[in-house]
Amino acid sequence: MSRRRLSRRQFVAATALSSAALISAPYVRSARAAGTVSIGFWDHWVPGANKASTDLVNEWAAKEKVEVSIDYITSNNKKIELTAAAEAQAKSGHDILQMPSWWPQAYAEQLEPLNDIMEPLIKQNGAVNGTTSYLGQSGGKWLAVPATPGSQIKGPCSRIDLMKKFANIDVQEMYPAGAPPKDDNWTLDTFLKAAEACHKAGASFGIGLGETTDSVDTAGAIFQSFGAELVNAKGDLTVKTDAVRQALEYYKQLIAVLPPDAPSWDDASNNKWLISGKGALIMNPPSAWAVAKRDAPQVAEQCWTHGCPAGPKGRFAPFLPYFWGLWSFSKNKAAAKSLLTHLSQPSSIEKFVQVSGGYDLPAYANMTKFKTWAEEGPPKGTLYHYPDPYNRQKMSIAASPAPPKIAQQIYFQATLTKMALRYARGEKMEATLAWAESECEGFMRS
Repeated sequence: MSRRRLSRRQFVAATALSSAALISAPYVRSARAAGTVSIGFWDHWVPGANKASTDLVNEWAAKEKVEVSIDYITSNNKKIELTAAAEAQAKSGHDILQMPSWWPQAYAEQLEPLNDIMEPLIKQNGAVNGTTSYLGQSGGKWLAVPATPGSQIKGPCSRIDLMKKFANIDVQEMYPAGAPPKDDNWTLDTFLKAAEACHKAGASFGIGLGETTDSVDTAGAIFQSFGAELVNAKGDLTVKTDAVRQALEYYKQLIAVLPPDAPSWDDASNNKWLISGKGALIMNPPSAWAVAKRDAPQVAEQCWTHGCPAGPKGRFAPFLPYFWGLWSFSKNKAAAKSLLTHLSQPSSIEKFVQVSGGYDLPAYANMTKFKTWAEEGPPKGTLYHYPDPYNRQKMSIAASPAPPKIAQQIYFQATLTKMALRYARGEKMEATLAWAESECEGFMRS
């Protein structure tokens, strides 16, 4: 399992030479325009979602008499990351740029502090979850504003019929639409027994073991459910602990009943597994279900999105947020901050949720019970528990609570899934732990 290390400085230098492909949107112009603002949005996969973003920006621009330009930047081939790297080095580009989870930390020195926006928003919208604070703050400063478009929980999406038939679990009864969960018995032990039963029946859980985010996010939640950390919040190595050993022992049992090609899966594989009708459960936002509505309606009508199983240290859900960052070299910070505030109002957030069919998730505590999640179907209510409306889970990201610059490397090098595979394939426990410790020591030096 060889890999190449690339320092942040090397990454920025290399990617600055690459130009991102941008899709231009209409301009808003006014004879009394109070300056200009440019924004780079993530190019949403849901049809119509980009139009909603454009409409909200245009609404604000017309009121404030500001000229605005919008670009929609695909995440394919890491175009949005390449754009951030190029703009950070050139100190020129968009005023506001939408960034994936780890990138506000990577560009902390080049982003404008946004406490003056975030403090009123939190007071208005409710506290943000711990993962959003972990990724969006540094040294008491807010580096970016949580973006609703693209933010997601990667929790279980179960087949109602297959889970009932093979595992004797009624997921609709356990997570009833419109009512609190009855999930006291939904534990990692129950999850494993269900995985074993479904595998025996030919409907294995579709959980990847590769190096892309879906695999890593699931591993992160399972490790955290055992309290297993490779590096703690203080930056100390904590690989050789009983909690990490317990997580690996559990993963070894789980891997034995997953699809045999799961180690080679990418982020599309679990979606395909569910849509094909082969699997009883995947860990994903509602994207696979949304595609199934179009391509395999008989599968979609049997899907139910719900909470994660609890481990010895609690119930953890993989949460992957997007952020809107404001560059410190922006020429119109006041207008940009006004726009970010407008995009973070409850009415704007609800519109993002609505046009995405419930896929997009706000990070704020008071924004988890919009009617979209109750009404989406088939079956009606399938997404009701997707945003965790009863606060039954702790939102998490793999490799936390290590200092973000270390955690980011653990995450992108897929250290957790690599550990699980090494041990499951017969490597001695202490050898696996020694390998992971060496990896983390390298991350701490880079």
